Amino acid sequence: MMDDKQKTGGADRGRININESYEVDYWSNKFGVSKDKLKAAVQTVGTSADAVEEFLKK
Repeated sequence: MMDDKQKTGGADRGRININESYEVDYWSNKFGVSKDKLKAAVQTVGTSADAVEEFLKK
């Protein structure tokens, strides 16, 4: 599913779309990890930002 850039906030805030470079930039900076590590975490635990954050803390 494509990101609707006209809609901001809401459901998208809790999900990480690794197919959008601006999201990869944002989330990798937020979590303080490389883009590759972020992508690996999403592939392991899914797109939930909370689940990715928990995974990266371990």
